[in-house]
Amino acid sequence: MQESIRQMGLALEKDYTGKCPVFIGVLNGCFMFFSDLLKSFSPECEVAFIKAASYEGMKSTGNVKFHEAGKLDLEGRDIILIEDIIDTGNTLKALYEHFDSRGVNSIKICTLLFKKEAYKLNLPIDYVCFEVENKFLLGYGLDYDGIGRNLPEIYILNENHD
Repeated sequence: MQESIRQMGLALEKDYTGKCPVFIGVLNGCFMFFSDLLKSFSPECEVAFIKAASYEGMKSTGNVKFHEAGKLDLEGRDIILIEDIIDTGNTLKALYEHFDSRGVNSIKICTLLFKKEAYKLNLPIDYVCFEVENKFLLGYGLDYDGIGRNLPEIYILNENHD
């Protein structure tokens, strides 16, 4: 996993040579991936976070709530949204619209895990480490009702979990 993340960081570095992008991590799930990814990106950049939530238990509510940590002036900036996992795309769409309305120069989407078969949008996912099955995953930042984010690996949660 770490080698794939390192390769993604190097690809981002190549694509953003001479620019100062703003990496925006989508909390809470991205924190481990975000940290590991930025260790492989050496050019100047800024870092920010936004908290987004659409899940209760193992089900998406379809309603995305998010809270930005501080107010960045993003007008004319290149931003890279860092997600832990993209499945239906509901959260992603809400975030994309939020940032697009702020006059940014570009928005690229970067994710550790992509559930292609669950994805319902046509927004491009620009950087993907791993395509995964449409299963509920846990660990390496991913949680089940707030539990399991600290696990160092990614696991498939038993669907019959109570």
